Amino acid sequence: MRIAIVAESFLPLMNGVTHSILRVLDHLQERGDDVLVIAPSAHDGGAASHVNGAEVHRLPAVPLAGYTNVRVALGGVYRVKRILAEYAPDVVHLASPFVLGWRAAQAASQLGIPTVAVYQTEVPGYAARYGVPFLENWAWARVEHIHLLATRTLAPSTFALNQLRGRGIPRVRMWRRGVDTARFSPEKRDDGWRASVAPNGERIIGYVGRLAAEKQVEDLAALAGMSNTRLVIVGDGPQRNALEAALPDALFTGFLGGEELARAVASFDLFVHPGEFETFCQTIQEAMASGVPVVATGRGGPLDLVENSRTGWLYEPGDLSAMRVRVQDLVGDDAKRRAFATAAHASVQDRTWRALCSELIHHYEEAIAAVPMAASSINSKGAKW
Repeated sequence: MRIAIVAESFLPLMNGVTHSILRVLDHLQERGDDVLVIAPSAHDGGAASHVNGAEVHRLPAVPLAGYTNVRVALGGVYRVKRILAEYAPDVVHLASPFVLGWRAAQAASQLGIPTVAVYQTEVPGYAARYGVPFLENWAWARVEHIHLLATRTLAPSTFALNQLRGRGIPRVRMWRRGVDTARFSPEKRDDGWRASVAPNGERIIGYVGRLAAEKQVEDLAALAGMSNTRLVIVGDGPQRNALEAALPDALFTGFLGGEELARAVASFDLFVHPGEFETFCQTIQEAMASGVPVVATGRGGPLDLVENSRTGWLYEPGDLSAMRVRVQDLVGDDAKRRAFATAAHASVQDRTWRALCSELIHHYEEAIAAVPMAASSINSKGAKW
């Protein structure tokens, strides 16, 4: 296939959207597909022009106010339309579309190219967290317009699927996320790392993710004063300074990647994620693959990932006293925590990226078949225009 991936965010910014795109690129490269990534420019202009076998076309971009490492692509629909017309893809993959993805959805529609839109970020829900609740309805209207244009929409969780269908979005299917069970494994647990972080043998409570308003990391203050525990925060973002002040007893490691991240996660005793706007929550799945039980809020993606009283605990959104009780339950009971850890590890072993990317190819094929103009001109290299 010839596939154009329009990425709302991409390298060098590493987040859930970028991570998913990289795993998809790995799979497409292995298949021998021809791939173009369209993404915002990097702040220093030095980002790679090819990634995992795909050419990367960078569009001029400006930093998002208050979150400078996130960049918003400039330009209109015509610019994206011209790129797509020249490349002549069989299908366009819209990765967490909102700004650039909206232009690409319009451009692809005008050109008659099928689109697969991957809903991955609950942007409307962020509005209140960022102090602009009056923008929530506008943001939902934008999301609806994008997905109404899409040939197929892929949702990562039951919650997201029902959320989109409830807003009248048609042609929605489930597409979850894979996890690298070789990289994230209980075997990566490191007693030396644990001793450096918790020298008195404390139980390590960990969080991994962006330090941004929508993640609600400040809710972890509810765990303050819990005996024989050490809170470790892995990640970086615009709220880091404020969170370091709000959580003075926590260890902030900054961003970790690769084997450093795998070692840290496997060395946790418990993983806690307080965010209420996760459409999936890949870090929960990585913790479970590492043999670490989870306490998370009972909204969004965690509802599918965490099985109460078996792989972890879910608590009612906003009920921080319940979060504390659930954490105490697991850090204070070694046998229960080990049982939850074993169940958590087993529950994700079949969720490989290879299997999930094979599903994605099937969605591409069905989207192409659903658009007669595209289906009749595969590999035409632009003849239809």
